Amino acid sequence: MKQRLPVVVSASAILLTLSGGPTFAHHSVAAMYIYGKTVKIEGTLKEFIWRNPHSFMKVEAPDEKGEKQIWIIEGAAPQQLNEAGLTATTLRPGDQVVVTGRPGRIAEDHKLLLHTIERPSDGFKFQGPNNPQDR
Repeated sequence: MKQRLPVVVSASAILLTLSGGPTFAHHSVAAMYIYGKTVKIEGTLKEFIWRNPHSFMKVEAPDEKGEKQIWIIEGAAPQQLNEAGLTATTLRPGDQVVVTGRPGRIAEDHKLLLHTIERPSDGFKFQGPNNPQDR
């Protein structure tokens, strides 16, 4: 019996490893974005990706040099956004938006962690759960 125990434990570990679904690493927000700094962009919403674990928006807006870039705006999970008043259909491609957020650590990536998003055409305003005023 003592000799069978390592084989049973090893076989169980292999089965658990193989039977598990895909796993995804979760990144630290502090490792990805600069705290204490806020960037504001104004541009055109190109895409709104409503998914777990984070929603994303793509916004075409000028960078600090005035050159048009596609900015990736990372938001919270859909459930959190929904609870805060933003749904999958609130914003549509083509909307002119003003976004504020924490900038990504690599400036060339043009990434922001969503604080607020506004649509001036109708006065829509959203303050996300990542807003520094909430902390």
